[in-house]
Amino acid sequence: MRLHEYQAKQVFADAGIPTPDSRLASTVEEVMDAVDEIGYPAAIKAQVHVGGRGKAGGIEIATSEAEAREAAESILGMDLKGYTVDTVLVEAGVDFENELYVGITMDRGEGEPVAMVSTEGGVDIESVAEETPEKIAREHIDPAFGLHAYQARKVVFEAGIPRDVAMDVASILSTLYDLYESKDASEVEINPVMITSDREVVAADAVMNIDEDALFRQPDLAEMEDEAAGDELEAKANEYGFDYVRLSGNVGIIGNGAGLVMTTLDLVDYYGGAPANFLDIGGGAKAERVTQALDMVFSDENVDSVVFNIFGGITRGDEVAKGINEALDGFDEIPKPVVVRLAGTNAEEGMEILNEDLVQVEGTLEEAVQRAVKNAQEVQA
Repeated sequence: MRLHEYQAKQVFADAGIPTPDSRLASTVEEVMDAVDEIGYPAAIKAQVHVGGRGKAGGIEIATSEAEAREAAESILGMDLKGYTVDTVLVEAGVDFENELYVGITMDRGEGEPVAMVSTEGGVDIESVAEETPEKIAREHIDPAFGLHAYQARKVVFEAGIPRDVAMDVASILSTLYDLYESKDASEVEINPVMITSDREVVAADAVMNIDEDALFRQPDLAEMEDEAAGDELEAKANEYGFDYVRLSGNVGIIGNGAGLVMTTLDLVDYYGGAPANFLDIGGGAKAERVTQALDMVFSDENVDSVVFNIFGGITRGDEVAKGINEALDGFDEIPKPVVVRLAGTNAEEGMEILNEDLVQVEGTLEEAVQRAVKNAQEVQA
């Protein structure tokens, strides 16, 4: 479960991490009331689960009443990478001299959490890790003992943090690890931590992702789940019991089994396409579940074509095919081309059953993916 920035900042502030004065607003007038209370300059920040909000126009700095109103009118209601902005965080501007990155995540290769600190804050940390990895200092943490104070100091100094604020940054890092552990988080980060002209450190952004399987022991965070969902399709996926992640491409993907779906995502990328989602409908592919999956993918405005990758194991291929036919028959019009690939038990029988007036049938996964990518490219042409 991903928390919104304003929710994560509240958790951080409650733990003692300095954050700017802020207010949540969902109308233009609420934004104006907030900036009147906070003062100028003020940041107006879209509260949606996407990266690169600033570059996409989802964050504006207002230095006057006219700029604040213009920013509020522009951001509220905008479509930001497929998400509608319903709320904004109005936040006091920070007079900063430097921007840092501080975070805790799981290093799956090492099987341990890792603390990361960098002087390259305020930019995409993944790009820094790829292009200049030496600019990120790392310290692995034994979960049996937690993050020792000396480890926090060590990684901060290795990152080259200025000495006069190093202990404050180390304190923030230690607090982040305490939250990571106590809140069952999978990731916590601040990007950027701003060093102000008064040599104070402030969390200007906040990311906190929670292990959904642990929400039963995090009742306070569980109450935030509906607010944090932020995306209608992901909420619908939870209702249907699907494993679903929305991505930024235009090729919709439906499969039964996480490994099968991941393989399909990789092939879409390999053949020049861009996946629009990860959607695993689970072991069965009965008509009702197929209908629900198609309804979700068809509802995504970013999707231009769909590839259905089904392996018949316990559920036979002929039953899957009947389910697909029945599901598609329920639509007055098929809004986007659907390519189907069946494999496994009774796959050949299933392919013969499929109604080729409604779907395009391919014999191999590679052919199905190439066809779906081509369909999407033709829509964009």
